[in-house]
Amino acid sequence: MLEQLKAFFEGKSIVILGFGVEGKATYRLIRRLLPEMEIVVADGNEKADMAEIAQGDVHCRFQVGENYTDNLTDFDMVIKSPGISMKELPKIDEEKLTSQTELFIRFYRNQIIGITGTKGKSTTSSLIYHLIKQHSDDCVLVGNIGTPPFEIIDSIGKDTIVVYELSSHQLEHIKVSPHVAILLNFFQEHLDHYASYEKYQEAKFNIALHQTAEDFLIYNYDYALIRQWIEKSELTSTLIPFSLNTKLKRGAFAKDSTIYQIDRNDLEYIFNSEGTQLKGRHNFLNIMAAVCAAKLCIVPDDKISNGLKSFQPLEHRIEYVGTYEQIKYYNDSISTIPEATMAAVNALKDVDTLILGGFDRGICYDDLMDFVENIEVSNVIFMDEAGKRMRDIYLKKSYGKKNIFSVDTLKEAVGLAKQHTAKRKICLLSPAAASYGMFKNFEERGEAFKQIVRI
Repeated sequence: MLEQLKAFFEGKSIVILGFGVEGKATYRLIRRLLPEMEIVVADGNEKADMAEIAQGDVHCRFQVGENYTDNLTDFDMVIKSPGISMKELPKIDEEKLTSQTELFIRFYRNQIIGITGTKGKSTTSSLIYHLIKQHSDDCVLVGNIGTPPFEIIDSIGKDTIVVYELSSHQLEHIKVSPHVAILLNFFQEHLDHYASYEKYQEAKFNIALHQTAEDFLIYNYDYALIRQWIEKSELTSTLIPFSLNTKLKRGAFAKDSTIYQIDRNDLEYIFNSEGTQLKGRHNFLNIMAAVCAAKLCIVPDDKISNGLKSFQPLEHRIEYVGTYEQIKYYNDSISTIPEATMAAVNALKDVDTLILGGFDRGICYDDLMDFVENIEVSNVIFMDEAGKRMRDIYLKKSYGKKNIFSVDTLKEAVGLAKQHTAKRKICLLSPAAASYGMFKNFEERGEAFKQIVRI
């Protein structure tokens, strides 16, 4: 495959657009394959870390700062990084525009299980990888979870299964789809990056749009929006649904705490959820998607069952921090939308203090405030700009059953939680908002929460 990639790049004028983790991995691979090829690296950040990566490379030119998008149409190939919005760019010929994601899928598609969804994709991807590893060591986990595929391309043989977590930004404008695609859900997020919510859904659905009759789409049957996209797209791939609410004729479904796998009328018991550390009904969906993928990879049932029991939840996802002065603390910093926060509260069931708020992206919080009013939470702490808007919505609805607090910092929020949370109850950080401004990302916010709690 490396020789095919080399031939694909050879003789073309190439610009790498964006020099973050993925851009650097792209540069390193091209430079390794073609040591004397002229490469241009373009990045809006004038302080982008280029010198260390390309030091002494006389065949690499940098185009940085305000005018980094100049002359993009002059190149044969524009390899765009996922963090760059199409809104920032001049109109580029679709045939010239590509990405590391598209290139990797183009050359390795038959080995790839691709996973996307607004929420749950990291857990599902990690769980699939964990289940396959119970049966075979020839498996890698790449993509949005932190490792660009080009970074570990030497670890990928012809039989290696590639579990690929895919964001909407990575899927936007791709013209190929993976052999096995998993679509978990759509929620309103990243709308600052897209012209509309429909355009965001369109980007996500690219994971399946270009599949063939030899491919498989594992999808959440409970989301009407996903079913609508499938119906109007006239897919030829084999459809494998999973559901919490409907007994299906094929795929996976849940009844009470038990998950079943079914192929037409051949019903098969798979797993009782009480044996897993993944909390909440929303994680049932992630488990069912992972089970369907593992079954396609011919992982034996006993290996699947053992893997589901041994899987450790990822950090910042309803993560138990500890019990301090008889108060239990949970870190759910990953929750950046209302639906995720509601799922976390429902999963824990014993929350007395809820910390909400962060960067305000204009998300509608009316349903979340209705939910907050109707759950048995005594204290609600609103934080930062999104928190202020949530609080205003809450007060306008004339609610009055909760203790309401407004704070400017996470440290203040935790301090209030320590004072007001009932003993043997839970304080939950589940912000329903992005972390930007106060923190670099949700991981940094979650780590800060854990440190403050433990002081």
